[in-house]
Amino acid sequence: MKKLGRNDHCWCGSGRKYKSCHMAFDEKIERYALQRHIVPGHDIIKSPEQIEGIRQSSKLNIAILDEIERRIHIGMSTEEIDWIVSDMTKQMGGVSATLGYEGYPKSVCTSINEVVCHGIPDPARLLQDGDIINVDVSTIYNGYFSDSSRMFMLGDVPPETRKLVQVARECIDVGLEQVKPWNFLGDMAQAINDYAQANGYSIVREIGGHGVGLEFHEEPFVSYVTSRGTEMLMVPGMVFTIEPMVNMGKADIYIDDEDGWTVYTEDGKPSAQWEVTVAVTDDGYEILTY
Repeated sequence: MKKLGRNDHCWCGSGRKYKSCHMAFDEKIERYALQRHIVPGHDIIKSPEQIEGIRQSSKLNIAILDEIERRIHIGMSTEEIDWIVSDMTKQMGGVSATLGYEGYPKSVCTSINEVVCHGIPDPARLLQDGDIINVDVSTIYNGYFSDSSRMFMLGDVPPETRKLVQVARECIDVGLEQVKPWNFLGDMAQAINDYAQANGYSIVREIGGHGVGLEFHEEPFVSYVTSRGTEMLMVPGMVFTIEPMVNMGKADIYIDDEDGWTVYTEDGKPSAQWEVTVAVTDDGYEILTY
């Protein structure tokens, strides 16, 4: 990458001179890099215009999940959830990011009980009394990507499973407390992992969050089992998901051999997950999807 001069136009596209725009910002990042920390490149940092595009995409994502929340019920098939997501996405002018992604066959992921993630909607799978389900929606709107998921509890869910869902939700809040410029992704990861373990749960190691916005999955990979002071430096303009998968039992998982997508807990115990997309701001964060 060509080194910019003080009076060159800034790389961010603002039209301002580099010295009065991002030069001090880049110099601060370089100081962390010299200390051998992982730092974001310019390609990871979103402009205000790009964040606004992601924000607009996120509005569709939120509206779809709000509609699922209104309509989900015992006896409903997971295929019906897919129909709602597909129809609403098209009506609002969006495109499902999951449909056809690396061969994924549906417009949404529906993960029930011991399914950790990537559950495929099925006309034969009816929601039952006592089920918990994660509905994961990913939307493209005007070329911008948004991503979020929510947990839903159907009927008489056992108290221990309700606690799992609640703690998984609280893990998001615990993680958000660590999202601020010049902290590290590992600060968030350790806070989440410590909280889950303190409540008797485990966090899936192999699957985590990701950058998002211009593509469905961007750098960085966001782990929730790493240590404070490690992983990528968080700086204003970064956009990524927070989506720890919290298991009632052990952290071990496996992928269904037949469909190649559905991820299960190895011990068959329930798993819960909420997902939000956040943008790092000058003084903290902005939640884009919830």
